[in-house]
Amino acid sequence: MSKPLAVQLYSARDQIAEDRDGVLRRLAAIGFGAVEPFEPLKDPAGFRKISDDLGLVVCAVHAVDLVRGAEPAEVFDAINTLGTDQAIVPGGIPKEEFTSADGVKRVADLLNGLAEKAQAHGLQLGYHNHEHELESTVDGRHALDALADLLAPEVFLEVDTYWAAVGGADVPALLRRHSDRVRLLHVKDGPGVRSGHNVAVGTGSIPVPEYLAAAPDAWRVVEFDSCATDVLDALEASYRYVAALDGLG
Repeated sequence: MSKPLAVQLYSARDQIAEDRDGVLRRLAAIGFGAVEPFEPLKDPAGFRKISDDLGLVVCAVHAVDLVRGAEPAEVFDAINTLGTDQAIVPGGIPKEEFTSADGVKRVADLLNGLAEKAQAHGLQLGYHNHEHELESTVDGRHALDALADLLAPEVFLEVDTYWAAVGGADVPALLRRHSDRVRLLHVKDGPGVRSGHNVAVGTGSIPVPEYLAAAPDAWRVVEFDSCATDVLDALEASYRYVAALDGLG
């Protein structure tokens, strides 16, 4: 695993709102070599400058704007400015769509259409799961599996391992089934239930080493949805744990 360990910046969204550049400096000082922004339309040129200055690679960008009414071309242009070729839809699609075959087909059609538009901007499109795509079943299979069957070959997956586990998936088996699509993993830890805060990776209930071993080439992206302690300190502890597992520390 040679890609630099990444962090999803949503983890420190409150701190970023107060001092974006200071947070990026702290993350770089911790040792993170890559970041995953979540607000592509918010000062992409300024973000690119500070990330380049700090030597931080942008591994991908979460772009919920793509399914919330923004002009796709504007979003894709911003992602190009940020310096990555991977745009990810991280949510924003009604959960109900994953409860039927017709709904899953509508989601696939939406993502495939966005993927075509992304390609015109030199980008590739990915999809990021939460728990509901695994909780819901279509013809006896996880809705995420049914969706993957309908996606164009170029559409990749960023598997949130924590939410997949909460949704009831056998996460290593899921990762192996879709090894040709899984490019990034969200790595997080906690009690393994829908409620409750995330904790530093390696200190919760999630068998993180097993999950990482099942997708050895996927880019690792540490994330916190919520944290009861200082999130930057928790990110530092998570960095040390995951970097040691992957031989980066």
